[in-house]
Amino acid sequence: MGQDVRSPSGHPGPGSRCIALVGPFQSGKTTLLEAILARTGAIPRVGSVEGGTSVGDAGAEARLHKMGVGLNAATVTFMGDTYTFLDCPGSIEFAQDMRAVLPIVDAAVVVCEADERKLPQLQVILRELEDLRIPRFLFLNKIDKATKRIREALAALQPASRVPLVLRQIPIWNGDLIAGFVDLALERGFVYREHAASEVVALDGGNLDREKEARFTMLEYLADHDDALMEQLLDDIPPPRDAVFDDLARELREGQICPVLLGSAARANGVGRLLKALRHEAPGIGETAERLAAKGDGAALAYVVKTTHLQHGGKLSLARMLRGRLDDGAMVQSSSGGASRVSGILAANGASDSKRPSAEAGDVVALGKLDAIRTGDTLTTAKTTPTPLAQVTVAPPVLAIALAANDRKDDVKLGQALQRLTEEDPSLVVQHNPANHEMVLWGQGEMHLRVAMERLQERYGVNARSHPPGIGYQETIRKSATQRGRHKKQSGGHGQYGDVVLDIKPLPRGEGFRFEETVVGGAVPKNYIGAVEEGVKDALLRGALGFPVIDVQVTLTDGSYHSVDSSDQAFRTAARIGVADALPQCAPVLLEPIHLVEIVCPSDATAKVNAILSGRRGQILGFDTREGWAGWDCVRASMPEAEIGDLIVELRSATAGAGGFTRTFDHMAEVTGRAADQIVAAHRAAA
Repeated sequence: MGQDVRSPSGHPGPGSRCIALVGPFQSGKTTLLEAILARTGAIPRVGSVEGGTSVGDAGAEARLHKMGVGLNAATVTFMGDTYTFLDCPGSIEFAQDMRAVLPIVDAAVVVCEADERKLPQLQVILRELEDLRIPRFLFLNKIDKATKRIREALAALQPASRVPLVLRQIPIWNGDLIAGFVDLALERGFVYREHAASEVVALDGGNLDREKEARFTMLEYLADHDDALMEQLLDDIPPPRDAVFDDLARELREGQICPVLLGSAARANGVGRLLKALRHEAPGIGETAERLAAKGDGAALAYVVKTTHLQHGGKLSLARMLRGRLDDGAMVQSSSGGASRVSGILAANGASDSKRPSAEAGDVVALGKLDAIRTGDTLTTAKTTPTPLAQVTVAPPVLAIALAANDRKDDVKLGQALQRLTEEDPSLVVQHNPANHEMVLWGQGEMHLRVAMERLQERYGVNARSHPPGIGYQETIRKSATQRGRHKKQSGGHGQYGDVVLDIKPLPRGEGFRFEETVVGGAVPKNYIGAVEEGVKDALLRGALGFPVIDVQVTLTDGSYHSVDSSDQAFRTAARIGVADALPQCAPVLLEPIHLVEIVCPSDATAKVNAILSGRRGQILGFDTREGWAGWDCVRASMPEAEIGDLIVELRSATAGAGGFTRTFDHMAEVTGRAADQIVAAHRAAA
């Protein structure tokens, strides 16, 4: 869940802000959080992700893979104000945590480095923020390792943003190294001190000239939305500093600009200036509540951003208070219709020694044992069901594995563990495939599913094996046949007797199954015809090639019965025998499912994507620019289901981790020759 690390001031005040730390994979978000905690005095020393000592990414899976695989939360106090930072995973496979928290944050800090290879991931993240109208800063990280000029880096990153990336600082160079920065709003220079506050230095010579030029560029961006400032620039009148700060804050909050700050999270450079920018310019809970239509003096209102099941502490619901006051023991109603009583209000780490008596507007807290509450619910202490404050879209899953417990006695335990995993992470989906008798777990990628398997074992003690899920192969017939099916068995007492004559013929593709009867003279009594149909259906579940048979018509034309020994079961068995004997004579043919696939990718990766599709028996149907996304394409193709299995792995590799796809079933197509023989042989071997 994260950790609540507080300065000695204790309880968050009414102006508590909630800030999301987002950015591409391995951009340094958790390292920045660590630097913020150290700078604010919340922790005595800086930990590291590599060393496994950071406050964030403290879970076993995050430590193992040295990457964020879940949400981290930490609360600090800076200059008398309280901030809760929500550190979101950078990998697109774990983006659901980011999507869940964005609706209720006051602002976001987008952590990015000057690496054009991460531009597609940056664009995806910025698009989420833009669509939700979340004020955002861009923290240009790792400038101590920058290989290009800051303006060049900014120009390379600008295509990812639909609003101007406005440089708030320029670097002070010492040879080829960045030694500090100039704050263009304050018009002051600062020299970095590692893991300490920067030192103010005088501006002179070349630094002063560069500052004046860069500041004028920043003011020009601000003047696009301020006529008074535009007139001052045209008349060469220096604008008042307070007015510049007001414009920066207003245009940030209205989503007209994205200010850019410089720093190095690993060295804690630029952290203090980032915190001050958040303090002076980021909106607070009042504006966020107004954006969500949650403002007012009514009953307490909160929004659940994350659900976690602890091994020994039960269920926790991480929520942000948007209005009013919530006391421990209060009864809350949820937008999904459930009602629960709060059993414990905890700091974000959920530790027993961090229990609190209440939470107020702006606070981020974990609420204990709300069994009827789920992620995305809006909660209220009012007696009526609240209107949902936000609707978070869950990305469709793109990769699947079939699961089975190693020990059959753990089947129930596996099902319960999967239910908890999917409650914690709605982007995991469990499906039961009756055709293949499989339990299938769907996720957002290879690492996403790997972490889910690790949690099954480590957290819930379930040892499970996995394998690729079965493909929905079916079969049909090309020829017609007439076949008698007879079931006769004599034993002590009543025997069994059923006798049918069946005509079997193919139907056009997509027609499914049809059963008719043309019996005359009562050769098969009416009361047994239903049993005959059931027997036919039984036989079609497994055809001559071993797969379900479709697009077939079976007609009962004749038969015979015994007044004593005939029964429903006898005629059902006779029909099953007749169809099973007939199908090998009907020229059976294998069918495979074909899906329509729609891939979104950066335009410079489209050629690679086309090659991937062609190499997987895909038929490219066309492509176009992705609507509303500059520099992206949408490729449409039809592909066999068997080729889609691990498509996302290759696709992500070709698109800098940002590409995705959706698919829908379209039709069944014949498979012939050697390919069909291999599929049938493999199926029989597995059976």
